[in-house]
Amino acid sequence: MSTPRYALYYAPAADSALWRFGSAVLGYDAVTGAEIPALVPPGCDDSQWPTLTEEPRRYGFHATLKAPFELAAGRSEGQLRAFAHNYAAGLESVRLDGLSITALGSFIALTPSAESPALQRFAFTLVQAFEPFRAPLAEADMARRLKHPLTPAQRAYLEAYGYPYVGDAFRFHMTLTGSLPTALGAPVQLALSAAYAQAVPAKPAVIDRIALFKQDTRAGRFRLLDSFPLA
Repeated sequence: MSTPRYALYYAPAADSALWRFGSAVLGYDAVTGAEIPALVPPGCDDSQWPTLTEEPRRYGFHATLKAPFELAAGRSEGQLRAFAHNYAAGLESVRLDGLSITALGSFIALTPSAESPALQRFAFTLVQAFEPFRAPLAEADMARRLKHPLTPAQRAYLEAYGYPYVGDAFRFHMTLTGSLPTALGAPVQLALSAAYAQAVPAKPAVIDRIALFKQDTRAGRFRLLDSFPLA
């Protein structure tokens, strides 16, 4: 029997233009758990788009703060939700200059327009605070992570926190596509940039909440379990 997994994400308010844009690009609303009509960028193939966004659609529109984990022995979902509620109440929002459509290797994501040391501190402090709720990685999950080249520091983060891209290896990003063929990278980035500019007002972005997502089984999609506004 598959064990549920949880994750701490940044996910915009469900009534925001940013949430509507990201969810539409993926064709999935993690609040309702329903597929929605996809926002296919101009110039992209309607029939191909679901395949190009298949991987991020499993997780819903988000930026990872604490990567998916199973609950530690003796911990319950109710305890996790209560802790998240109390933790968020003691945090201040993080203001960013804005978000930009960026190519990260072979996939496209929204990333901060400028570096933010405050965001880096915010993310790593959260990773550490929720660590008591995380069960150790299963051998299969550890092996899957180790298939990808890691620096010594990333390997240490993996062993300590179950995820290699935390601390100084963390990069805030809201994934919009899966891995793209080389020929599609630049055209899709341009098309998404145009769609983003039309859909989301140009203004500073604010990390004003943390979201708790849940995946009932490994074969299923993540859904929003709760959202906790910051003080």
